[in-house]
Amino acid sequence: MGREALLRLWSQRRDCLDASKAKKQGECKVADAAGTAGSEQQARREQAPHVLIAADKFKGSLTAVQVAERVTAGLHRVAPGVTVEALPVADGGDGTVAAAVAGGFERREVRVTGPLGEQVTAAYALKDGTAVVEMAEASGLQLLPEGVFAPLTATTYGSGELLAAALDAGARTIVFGVGGSATTDGGAGMLAALGARFLDADGRPVAPGGGPLKSLATADLSGLDPRLGDVDIVLASDVDNPLTGPKGAPAVYGPQKGATPDDVAALDAALAHFATVLEKSVGPRAAEYAQAPGAGAAGGIGYGALVGLGASFRAGIDVMLDVLGFAPALDRATLVITGEGSLDEQTLHGKAPAGVAAAARAAGIEVVAVCGRLALPAEALGRAGIRRAYALTDIEPDVARCIAEAGPILEDLAGTLGRDYLL
Repeated sequence: MGREALLRLWSQRRDCLDASKAKKQGECKVADAAGTAGSEQQARREQAPHVLIAADKFKGSLTAVQVAERVTAGLHRVAPGVTVEALPVADGGDGTVAAAVAGGFERREVRVTGPLGEQVTAAYALKDGTAVVEMAEASGLQLLPEGVFAPLTATTYGSGELLAAALDAGARTIVFGVGGSATTDGGAGMLAALGARFLDADGRPVAPGGGPLKSLATADLSGLDPRLGDVDIVLASDVDNPLTGPKGAPAVYGPQKGATPDDVAALDAALAHFATVLEKSVGPRAAEYAQAPGAGAAGGIGYGALVGLGASFRAGIDVMLDVLGFAPALDRATLVITGEGSLDEQTLHGKAPAGVAAAARAAGIEVVAVCGRLALPAEALGRAGIRRAYALTDIEPDVARCIAEAGPILEDLAGTLGRDYLL
């Protein structure tokens, strides 16, 4: 599926959203926080129940696939005959490849360079010329030994190798999911793996990581893999931070990767210098992209993808819903169940449940959520399009136990949900 196919899917979805909004403005009455009442919703309720589970992972306890399995089991416990369709989702961060594989993509594995320079096995997904590449598979925090961080030296080189593997497999469209990174190198490692050269004043290659970019003197992108010009690369992320500054990659996400305040300052200066040197090489667009939404994603790999690979930026959940075929699944549904490990303020800013709920509400379909922890008031849930949320802590107040026994507790929770909405 190339760019035209992706755009066609998106266009169809927008048409659906626009038509639904027009209908709702003319016919519907708001009867609850999510505004899901009305003639269209009533018609759906008169159909045989068809539940669509479109939830993300519960980080640290359950994958998105396991969430769907447990919710399905809980629903069938109280309503054995109900039709349940599972479509695990992700927003571009860790778990994106797994969601694509669950949606019918083929899993491919390749050996690449990990964030500390060691060899690791990373996976990407492929179907009909579209590859889903997850940078966390090659350069993610989960690849670091417990308690070990390398904020100044961790590299995205393996992410570039993963992209090259997708090119070798014949991908014509690449969905590049970025998030969960161990790195803050502005994508320099990724670009180097794809043929770029970054040299110091003595003409030697700059060492891996964001810190050494302070010594960068020359950036040469002329050797980038020529196949990159023949593919469409979509940068899929749930963050819109710029590269540097108070809201940039080092300041906002560096501490999560072990960066001290001094490290953050050093990385911010090094990435600003990186953008300045690139501007000499590729022109003003290098400076423009440094301030573009998504440039700061995954330690600045978004910047490298925008300026070096010609990628286009889109909200990760929107991209993945298109790629996974959410629109036709939504057409079959009478109830949507979404969710993730923690429903909180971050959920409202581009996370998977918010994207699922927005699309479902626009189509007039009721949405409820499951989660491990609920930190949003009912009013905020309603504004997001979620009628009600069910949390594991409703059943088991002990958070540690919720994490350790998330599967069976979620199954019990889904039974409660089923009794409320299906009986």
